[in-house]
This record gives sequence, C-alpha cells and structure tokens, in this order.
Amino acid sequence: MPITLEDLINRARRGLVRLEPEQAASELAGGALLVDIRPADQRSHGGDVPGATVIDRNVLEWRLAPDSEWRIDAVAGPDTRVIVLCNEGYSSSLAAATLKELGLVNATDVVGGFQAWKSAGLPIKR
Repeated sequence: MPITLEDLINRARRGLVRLEPEQAASELAGGALLVDIRPADQRSHGGDVPGATVIDRNVLEWRLAPDSEWRIDAVAGPDTRVIVLCNEGYSSSLAAATLKELGLVNATDVVGGFQAWKSAGLPIKR
C-alpha cells in the first residue's frame, strides 16, 4: 500500500536532527558544507547564500556520496557535516535522509529552508 507524501517526509525527518537557520549559519561559518539544492530560477529570484555550495538536486547523490567517483572534494569522508538547503525545507529533508542512507552520517537540513534563512535576516547575496 502506498504511503502519503506527508508520511514520506515525516519518515525522512525522523532520522535527522534538523537545524534552525541560525544554527546552520553558525555551522557554515565553522566549516560545515551547506548545499543549496534550489533550482536556478529560485536562486535567481531569491538570492544566494554566501558560502553555500550549489548542487542540482538531480546529481546530489553522485556529488556527495562518500564512495562516488564523482564526489566533490569538500566531502572528505562519511563524517563530513552536510547541511542541505531547499526553498522551504521539504525536499531538503528527503535529500538529507537519502544522503544519510548513502553513508553521510552527519547529513541534515534546514527547518524552513531558504525562506526561513531569509526571514531570520541571515546573509543573502543577490
């Protein structure tokens, strides 16, 4: 029997210790990898988060999986702190849960996504 989208998101979030935007900003300043998976049109319209690494959602697993030959250099190993950011904090939860399944044990996401980041008055570059 299929599950609902809400159930899928709730299941993904059960395995995450999600961060408020201010916490994510602090961890970014401390060296965590903040990955912005928003589409180009959302970034163009809303702005970018300084210091974030932009990775399209459709290649996220290949760029971040610890055992991927296409992994970016910022992923030093399975304990790398990865914080995923989407527009409102839904697709980032699904993505972060998938990254945990792939072995990134410290993957998580931002509660409320970019919209919460912006509302908190955190840095954005246009």
